[in-house]
Amino acid sequence: MNSKKNDILSTLHIPADLRKLNISQLPQVCDELRKFIIEELSHNPGHFASSLGAIELTVALHYVFNTPYDRIVWDVGHQAYSHKILTGRKDLFSTNRKFKGISGFPNPKESEYDAFIAGHASNSISAALGMAVAANLKHENDQKVIAVIGDASISGGLAFEGLNNAAINPNNLLIILNDNDMAIDHNVGALNEYLIKLTTSPRYNRLRYKVYLALRRLNLVTEESKGFILRFNNSLKALIGRRQNIFEGLNIRYFGPLDGHDVGTMVRVLNDIKDMTGPKLLHLRTVKGKGYAPAEKAATEWHAPGKFNIETGERIIPNSNNLPPLFQDVFGLTLLELAEKNEKIVGITPAMPTGCSMTYMMNKYPHRTFDVGIAEEHAVTFSGGLAKEGLIPFCNIYSTFMQRAFDEVIHDVAIQNLHVIFCLDRAGLVGEDGVTHHGAFDLSYMRCIPNMTIASPMNEHYLRHLMYTAQAEDTGVFTIRYPRGRGVLTDWKCTPKLLEIGKGRKLKDGNDIALISIGPIGNIAAKAIEKAEEAGASIAHYDMIFLKPIDEGILHEIGRKFKRIVTVEDGSIKGGLGIAVLEFMSDNNYTPRIKRIGIPDQFIEHGTIAELYKLCKMDEENIRNILVSEW
Repeated sequence: MNSKKNDILSTLHIPADLRKLNISQLPQVCDELRKFIIEELSHNPGHFASSLGAIELTVALHYVFNTPYDRIVWDVGHQAYSHKILTGRKDLFSTNRKFKGISGFPNPKESEYDAFIAGHASNSISAALGMAVAANLKHENDQKVIAVIGDASISGGLAFEGLNNAAINPNNLLIILNDNDMAIDHNVGALNEYLIKLTTSPRYNRLRYKVYLALRRLNLVTEESKGFILRFNNSLKALIGRRQNIFEGLNIRYFGPLDGHDVGTMVRVLNDIKDMTGPKLLHLRTVKGKGYAPAEKAATEWHAPGKFNIETGERIIPNSNNLPPLFQDVFGLTLLELAEKNEKIVGITPAMPTGCSMTYMMNKYPHRTFDVGIAEEHAVTFSGGLAKEGLIPFCNIYSTFMQRAFDEVIHDVAIQNLHVIFCLDRAGLVGEDGVTHHGAFDLSYMRCIPNMTIASPMNEHYLRHLMYTAQAEDTGVFTIRYPRGRGVLTDWKCTPKLLEIGKGRKLKDGNDIALISIGPIGNIAAKAIEKAEEAGASIAHYDMIFLKPIDEGILHEIGRKFKRIVTVEDGSIKGGLGIAVLEFMSDNNYTPRIKRIGIPDQFIEHGTIAELYKLCKMDEENIRNILVSEW
């Protein structure tokens, strides 16, 4: 690419600069954006393939619409890097996903161009519909609202709820369906198959709109009768084309599918439809990883590939020899091992088979593993149905996404005390994905549910023990939570053993302070205890293993012996382990002083795990300082 071809992007600071260009210059802008993103992410990892696939769409949107007055609502936000670059953050992009840098996802606190928070799937249509209705109520009829949603996200229940309501209230919402036939893994489900086959003639759409305007001018069609005419027209079209259009069946005008990498055509079509009244949907076909051959060929691996060599496409993967395994791999391999011995075991995941390593079982037992798509609520209730008929479902959902299925956990599983095993991956602080992805709340929101067992392993051995225990007996509802990243043991493949539910363990004795921990953060606490004892402190350490039922024998021992207690957890200090210990001590008339260490009562930004632990005062140094201080 010569120097002349490198000129344009450096001159674009806000979308208003983009709109000064001739439409013929937009392909060059797209080329420069693609080159910039590839170069930047090769050494500063982030969400790669999704952003490459949405570059032309992003350029077209900011070229046609008057952002930030016009609102673009991104779903999930994996695809929004070019949006960030075009909206004043190009010079900051080297800080993407870094501590105190810009977020990897859209966030209104960061920029007025980020219309709504993004990070979880399927919320864009509902949020954008609210904005579009608000514009109508405020008589800001010139304001445009656009929801950008992928074909994976549109399979989520919340997206369907938004679609179902889009035609009820007056609004001019535009939905952009970015259809690349991919989530992180390949999409599943009937809707995905439908979208692949769906076609509509652009000539037909233009003719229909002209006819509609003519009928309005002749007073033959009113706003009141428009819905009837639209439904009749859709029925006629379905009869002729032998295919019902699901969107037009919901009274949402449908356009497409178009080539989502033809920026000129998209600009023309967006200009044609942007002033149409009523909800409408533009269907674009795109390629995830577009413009970088390795990513186009293996989009799953290039969703967030880490560092890589641009020229060769070789991913730079750190040497993991002699390192402890990832918790997710211990889960996946242990699940397969248990499933080989217990035919009742089935696996369920909402669109994350690779991320949670359920692929190990999926490859050997494809008929006993179920990727249900981005549908956490369905995953939970589906698991309840499986358990009701005597199977043993291991339902693996990231902690932050399990928040979406809270009602189903209560209503469809816990009330009946069904034998469902929830494995919550990415529990606690997760690092660079930041505020929308931290698994901060599961200990708190699961603890209040009757019939619920909650456990967290300190290491890989105890993850295996807990999984074995959960399936060995009808324990009812069982939650096992564990973090993102590696464990602490290289000899992780122990023989799993049956644990006594609700029984913790004393790791070491002491006389001055009792430190109570749960989960892998107990390893950091153990190191802090070593440092504190070098300063002369005598500290007992207890690994509770179970938050519910909690080991009351251990707590009575601690209450009788210690006047000072420190609790440590990688979860919100509101409602978790620390609160459980406080409640027990109060209920049993013990009066120790208690210091709680955990995620504070605020939303935590992005950064490395070490940086965030220090920010939240959950790091080894802070724990050590509390243990040796006077309080």
